[in-house]
Amino acid sequence: MKLAVLLPFYNAESTLSAAIESILTQTYQDFELVLVNNASTDQSLTIAQKFANQDSRITLIEEPQLGIVYALNTGLNHIQTPYIARMDADDVALPSRLEKQVAFLDAHPEIALVSCVVQHRSTSVNTLGYQKYVEWINNLVTPTEISLNRFVESPLAHPSIMFRRVAVEQWGKYKQGNFPEDYELWLCWLQAGAQMAKVPEPLLVWNDAPTRLSRTDARYLPKEFYQTKAHYLAQWLKTNNAYHPKVWVWGAGKLSRKRARMLAPLGVEIEGFFDVADHQRLEVPCVHYSKIPPPGKVFIVSYVGNWGAREEIRQYLLNAGYREGVDFILAS
Repeated sequence: MKLAVLLPFYNAESTLSAAIESILTQTYQDFELVLVNNASTDQSLTIAQKFANQDSRITLIEEPQLGIVYALNTGLNHIQTPYIARMDADDVALPSRLEKQVAFLDAHPEIALVSCVVQHRSTSVNTLGYQKYVEWINNLVTPTEISLNRFVESPLAHPSIMFRRVAVEQWGKYKQGNFPEDYELWLCWLQAGAQMAKVPEPLLVWNDAPTRLSRTDARYLPKEFYQTKAHYLAQWLKTNNAYHPKVWVWGAGKLSRKRARMLAPLGVEIEGFFDVADHQRLEVPCVHYSKIPPPGKVFIVSYVGNWGAREEIRQYLLNAGYREGVDFILAS
């Protein structure tokens, strides 16, 4: 057997059956489905047990210590297959997901992790921001696109991934801490040299429920994202910035400065800011972006968070001869 699907659950009685059924009815049928009950207090365990009694491919594991990282790593400790797919209890895998991701890993031995395009579904009213985020990640398909955009936001939907067990053995499992466990894992593996890609078609319905961890868990608050990103961005700059530790930051607004200054304790020195106007209100120079020097003089980190403005900045720098990943990097 080549594949195991890891599906942890906690109080998911209203969605668990659909998630499990979407895996059991895949076109690719040779797998183990590892269900990890993470101290559920509703009928989730009863539902999972019913499925396990009916299908020998299902293994049901108990993880009494509440927390997604405990559940994930308990599942990983059990799994011995070369490929491991993730699935969440409130999402639905489209029928050919496993088949196409297995085929992708088979055909691309250099790829450690494969994701896919996802369909966004929500029962909430205020989902415009999440919809924009899904559109953004769906446009990041190649290893280069994923790598260069990893400091903007998490470039992958967690329940959409399939990865090689050797990646876990080489670069580590999910870490417990005051940060989003999935995003930290991507950043850690990418920093270690992992290549990640996507099957360029929808293979998962990603449900944006009000109870999703990314909406309710304190580790998913913006501050924790920024601190996690800053840690790995500082490491990346040491290796990829020819002028390390010096950088210039594009974006002198209050939020951009706040995020950029998280780099200072990590050994990065901000020489100045580029913005839409010159001014002398900061402790370092702030000049109009039209005064950006020719390539080969500075390294630029853009901290402008607006979706449209970020792409305009990328295009401006590319048109000026700057190379993404060599002369500049986008962050947020």
